[in-house]
Amino acid sequence: MSRRASELTSPPAFARRPSALDSPTSVSRRQSGASSRRPSIDPSRLVPMDKAHHIGGSDDFNVVFVGAGNIMFGSDEGPWNHSFRFEHKLGPRLKVVALIDPAVERATTVLQKKCETFVRSAYENTRVFKTLEDFVRNMSKRDMPRAIIVGSPPMFRGTIQPGRDIESQIMKHFPGVAMFIEKPAATGPASELPEAFQVAKAINESGTICSVGYMLRYLRAVQMMKQIINENNLTVMATIARYACAYEAIAKPDWWDKSKSAGPIIEQGTHFCDLSRYFGGEVDMSTVNAHSLEWDENAGHLSKMSVDETAIPPENRIPRVTAATWKYDSGAVGSFTHLVALQGHDYSCELEVYADGYQLKLVNPYVQPVLYIRKPGSDIEEMHRFPDDDPFFSEISVLIDNIEDIEEDPETAQILSSFEDACKTYELTWAIRLATERNRKIKKDAEASTTAA
Repeated sequence: MSRRASELTSPPAFARRPSALDSPTSVSRRQSGASSRRPSIDPSRLVPMDKAHHIGGSDDFNVVFVGAGNIMFGSDEGPWNHSFRFEHKLGPRLKVVALIDPAVERATTVLQKKCETFVRSAYENTRVFKTLEDFVRNMSKRDMPRAIIVGSPPMFRGTIQPGRDIESQIMKHFPGVAMFIEKPAATGPASELPEAFQVAKAINESGTICSVGYMLRYLRAVQMMKQIINENNLTVMATIARYACAYEAIAKPDWWDKSKSAGPIIEQGTHFCDLSRYFGGEVDMSTVNAHSLEWDENAGHLSKMSVDETAIPPENRIPRVTAATWKYDSGAVGSFTHLVALQGHDYSCELEVYADGYQLKLVNPYVQPVLYIRKPGSDIEEMHRFPDDDPFFSEISVLIDNIEDIEEDPETAQILSSFEDACKTYELTWAIRLATERNRKIKKDAEASTTAA
């Protein structure tokens, strides 16, 4: 028999809550996102998924998946597949109590496929709902989730507006239940940025465990870079990021339309803006400047596009190159260049971090990361490879460890990307896009004045 939401909103017994041993300071630190846990992870603790044992225990671990698309269930286009990682982390404890997606047929199809495999026990009782509200109206007490995983498109989250406020709805109906939210925080207009920070504030004040899917922070190579910086007490001087995508393989029309995807910096380059912030610190937004190569300029012609760009209004077509610079609050300098330029399938991506005497260069982080390290006293670069690293598994593993870790064992790694942190990355990507549009307008206005004269 189903129960009303009002009967189900008390925090479950397993939710982390203040105890008699908690001081007011420790409770405040926990709710603000701070804790005794390390803000970085020993790279040796990030083990490949096939070397990890599923987490112990005999009780069911209920999960709700929001979104039945590629990010949740995988595709041939990339390594993402959250369900796969949950299955390996939780083993037979995993019970997906609901799959929420308006595309009911697609959701039903992916569940059928799962039930034909060895993970059938996780999905055989999963019910499909079009909305979170439908699930709330029809759930029973035994369906109470321990985590809700949001992999729906970003235009439906990160605001306080009805229908685009999934985080607020989760906290309303399921207080105390952990959330995992895909990146970016949202893809609405820049005017909605304050709403994203309002959501972040509500999450912090509620004490809700929340992780955002900036998985590159969980790379062993990235954590080795952090380890070098921390152990040598280094101050970062500069970050230099480059992201060149293979546009020929991008066949989704919405990706090429700024009005739908928000553009390649916000939708795709966000990972490298986030990594830049992870090493450089907070950005002085007033210093962000950027220029773009646009579709209608001579150098912006692309010969192997897989979509018909003429179907997209000219004002919504994406730039081919974006080059941005900024200052960090520390005084360090950051730069990022995003290119829609390569053909074939493989991307070309690099991040360099400089400090006194040190160059740390991360190459190919999405597929087979390689880290080049130059140290004081040597002109030779050390090379470190990281075969079989899976940051998607590591971020899910850390999330679940935090949910299970009721006593807050300091050996448990801290979640590396909070919602508030993700909003700051989102703010930077919007600042870059707006800077390119300002400079493009200045150029066009100058050209118009010259023509008129």
